[in-house]
Amino acid sequence: MKSALILVAAGKGERLGLGIPKALVQISEATILEHALSVITNLKPIQLIIVAPEDHLEVFQEIASRFDVSAQVVAGGATRQQSVKNGLALVTTPTVLVHDAARCFTPAVVFEAVDAALIQAKSVVPGLPVTDTIKQLEGDTVLKTLDRSTLVAVQTPQGFEVASLRKALDEATADFTDEAGLMESAGHTTKVVRGSAKALKVTTPEDLQQFNRPSQRVGIGTDAHQFSDSGELVLGLLTWPELPKLEGHSDGDSVAHAVVDALLTAAGLGDIGSNFGVDRPEFKGASGEVFLNETLRMVSEAGFSVSNVSVQIVGDKPKVGPRRAELEKRLSEALNAPVSVAATTTDGLGFLSDARGVAAVATALLARRS
Repeated sequence: MKSALILVAAGKGERLGLGIPKALVQISEATILEHALSVITNLKPIQLIIVAPEDHLEVFQEIASRFDVSAQVVAGGATRQQSVKNGLALVTTPTVLVHDAARCFTPAVVFEAVDAALIQAKSVVPGLPVTDTIKQLEGDTVLKTLDRSTLVAVQTPQGFEVASLRKALDEATADFTDEAGLMESAGHTTKVVRGSAKALKVTTPEDLQQFNRPSQRVGIGTDAHQFSDSGELVLGLLTWPELPKLEGHSDGDSVAHAVVDALLTAAGLGDIGSNFGVDRPEFKGASGEVFLNETLRMVSEAGFSVSNVSVQIVGDKPKVGPRRAELEKRLSEALNAPVSVAATTTDGLGFLSDARGVAAVATALLARRS
């Protein structure tokens, strides 16, 4: 990138109501400032100036130091316009991009388009066509409906010739909501390049909720055991006295074990063998519920909650249909999440064709807690 970049991050975030500067608010596992810098630093601007709240300069400098770029941190002013002016005082390049940290997910391609357009213009903004119908009001009465084909929703970064922006700031007699508006008041024409739907601005608590939607992870687990010569079948945490138990290091509950595998793989925690193998004597003969309880504890510690689980039981015996609702209720209670159960046979194929055992396939959906 041939321009300097001013990252405006001095906002107090009062509308968010969290009591900390907006740029230090977390989205997922990083602050807004970190999200913004992860894009910007890869662009390698000639200069990077971060405008920060005056009482948080050291914190902002420490965060910036984690990225492979030399950044200057300067205190913001009482208004956005004054903050930009403070940052601009450090710029030594002919052109500059001014970007809101609150638009922390703006793609690199938008920065590149604005930077490139500064070859032909002194003022450049990214924008998107307006898709809503816009009405001009007087009080609560509509004066007229505006022609949306002539309207554009403006974003950042905005690009400028430094000398012209400095002059406009020095001569400003009013506060503007963006630097392009200030430049236009000084007689400059603004060029518009394509913006991005990803360049949303974090302003309200509702915006945070939208960005902090929990990420989801899917895992698949399978398990199969053959019938033994004794005991009582336990499958899906239910007993089936008409059939012998399944062979296994524990109680052989194919359904519970498949669910455990699905949960563990979704959370990136390995599988049932690596967590509950024969080298763990405390799990010898343990029930499927013990396995599920321990797995839920591990999944929770990893930062996930269970959204839902689906299980497919494969085998000629037992007949699942008459107890399907009971199975779903028992498993849902154990996992504190919806569980659906289906069943099928192998149509005479494979090792299950002579009813020697039972297999199960489970799919689990986890949500990362925000």
